[in-house]
Amino acid sequence: MRVGIYLDDQGRSLDVVVEAARDGAKAGFASAWLTQFAGWDALTALAVVGRDAPGIELGTAVVPTYPRHPLVLASQALTVQAAVGNRLTLGIGVSHRVIVEEQFGYSFDRPVDHLREYLSVLGPLLRGESVSHRGATLTAVGAVDAPGTKPPSLLIGALGPAMLRTAGELADGTVTTWTGPATLADHIVPTITRAARAAGRPDPRVVALTFVCVTSDADARRGWVAQRFAMVGQLPSYRAVFDREGVDGPGDTVILGDEASVERQIRRLASAGVTELVALPIGSAQEQTTTTDLLVGLNTRAG
Repeated sequence: MRVGIYLDDQGRSLDVVVEAARDGAKAGFASAWLTQFAGWDALTALAVVGRDAPGIELGTAVVPTYPRHPLVLASQALTVQAAVGNRLTLGIGVSHRVIVEEQFGYSFDRPVDHLREYLSVLGPLLRGESVSHRGATLTAVGAVDAPGTKPPSLLIGALGPAMLRTAGELADGTVTTWTGPATLADHIVPTITRAARAAGRPDPRVVALTFVCVTSDADARRGWVAQRFAMVGQLPSYRAVFDREGVDGPGDTVILGDEASVERQIRRLASAGVTELVALPIGSAQEQTTTTDLLVGLNTRAG
């Protein structure tokens, strides 16, 4: 299992984000990831990051589909590929009803159908093919000309069975957040793997994003996450994951403890079928340093 670093860009200047990516590359992390929130555009930021942080793979986890037509997203993603030397993993997802309907004004009534149509168009566009699609949720006609680029690895933010099956059939894998080892081992990994094999595709990538902290005060760190991300438990897709895992909320999915305990928890994710951990170290400056050192060591040993 490879180990990547999550670039926390909330409230930070773009220069600070670039510096964090550069530090991650120098430390030896396999990859650096950004999430699309209400701040920096994740793909544009990765184009900038890639120029200053050579050698490290770059990923989005995730870019919402609804506000970006696949012709537009394919053009943007392939432009980033050209800028960073074909090091991009494109993680996309349908987001959540409250965001899609209340912020963007789109209907969220058929998210699985939307995703299936979106992928049936986006995949060929990323491969340089022309599309002519007029479906129930999407119309797309045209192609994207991006000389010298390779199709980025395409991951889906998928948690439910239908989304996981769609990801297995039409993408290269999934990228998850707030998922525990039991849910990964018993639900996410087998569901997406069965779908990929049935479609004649290689076994999928399973990327898990999580908070990590080597600490002697696990309760305080867990409480900080639970309080800061309390609204996550109100989103149906995440609530279903917490219920499946048998935990109360986001604070219970964080990897915490002394070095030996943290390493055991990370290795449990690998045993569950996770192919790449994307870690966000939290805690005091010293705790983050200790955590980062442990993560880099695990990545180095993973080879």
